[in-house]
Amino acid sequence: MAAYINTLVFGFYPYIALAVLAIGSVIRYDREPYTWRSGSSQLLRRKQLVMGSVLFHVGVIIIFFGHLIGLLTPIAIFDAMGISHSAKQILAIVAGGIAGVMAIIGATMLVHRRLFDARVRATSSASDTFIIILLWLQLLLGLATIPISMQHLDGHEMVKFMTWAQGIFTFQSDAASYVADASPIFKAHLFLGLTILLVFPFTRLVHMLSVPIRYFWRPGYQVVRRREQKSPFKSPAE
Repeated sequence: MAAYINTLVFGFYPYIALAVLAIGSVIRYDREPYTWRSGSSQLLRRKQLVMGSVLFHVGVIIIFFGHLIGLLTPIAIFDAMGISHSAKQILAIVAGGIAGVMAIIGATMLVHRRLFDARVRATSSASDTFIIILLWLQLLLGLATIPISMQHLDGHEMVKFMTWAQGIFTFQSDAASYVADASPIFKAHLFLGLTILLVFPFTRLVHMLSVPIRYFWRPGYQVVRRREQKSPFKSPAE
């Protein structure tokens, strides 16, 4: 039964989550383009929003790209670069730990603001509150994996997750077996991460896909013309 559940959660569930992420995002953008936004409430309690948002976003961006590069880069490339599994493990612990602390402090401020400020709470949807709490829990689980990772500084545990992630994207039927004996904390972290991908198209997280890259090459100046005001003393004929 344990092997069956492991295969279901880490062998089939990733494809369900990724399929819903891709198809759901396309459908939402096509059918509900006006909901494709972050729904900012910066006019309400702005100081706490700015501080919390900066810490959260900077931390999450570092974590996201760290996971993306760390999990999906073939092990042979790290070996060719002379980066040992142990060095990669230590780098992940240090950089991920610092970014995780930043992100969870920011997320805590955002959760507090959304739950305990009456005006913000009144303008928040259920999905807004749900997703920020879900992200907070995911960050907490991520930080909880650090003490376990420190017991495996040889990098062996990290190689398991790299092999699993790359196995999923290369459609290996036995990908789930690579994490079968992983710590329950790591498994919970993976499961919650996949769940965030699953609910992604139905939350405000979709604004992540609208990064304004075109602003990097737009003209440096904008031409703004002043609209002429009509004099109240002139007749319509004039």
